[in-house]
Amino acid sequence: MDIKEIQSLIKFVAKSGASEVKLETDDIKITIRTGSLSANSEPTYVHTMPMAQQAMPAAPAPVEVPAAAGATEAEKQKAEDDKYITIKSPIIGTFYRKPSPDKPVFVEVGQTIGIGDVLCVIEAMKLFNDIESEVSGTIVKILVDDSSPVEFDQPLFLVDPS
Repeated sequence: MDIKEIQSLIKFVAKSGASEVKLETDDIKITIRTGSLSANSEPTYVHTMPMAQQAMPAAPAPVEVPAAAGATEAEKQKAEDDKYITIKSPIIGTFYRKPSPDKPVFVEVGQTIGIGDVLCVIEAMKLFNDIESEVSGTIVKILVDDSSPVEFDQPLFLVDPS
């Protein structure tokens, strides 16, 4: 992870309103704390350099659990969601369901959409980007809350193409 990626992460966390974010990989550990900030203060950033490698204890052998008679609720939901098309975020930013606070939402669950219909807006770096549908069908599920930060390739909508 280079310094530009770290700076981008810091800006995104500060903008998202999160008070603390920890990111840990094999060779780097980053903690970003924003705390309660006044308009003129800057967030506190803590950057820890690579940690010493420690020997991991041997993992116990996996225990095979007999399959339940019926599939679990999560498996049923995943199987059901697999028949739908997932519309994902093409950029990182803030997800908005409406073009402005006093306007109605772009789409609702159960609404039929066509190719090119605007589904939402994602704000990135003070630019508002219309996200258009590349498929036609019916909105089955909206997976993100309004005004929430979204990541690149994060699922936003489930669409039934039939």
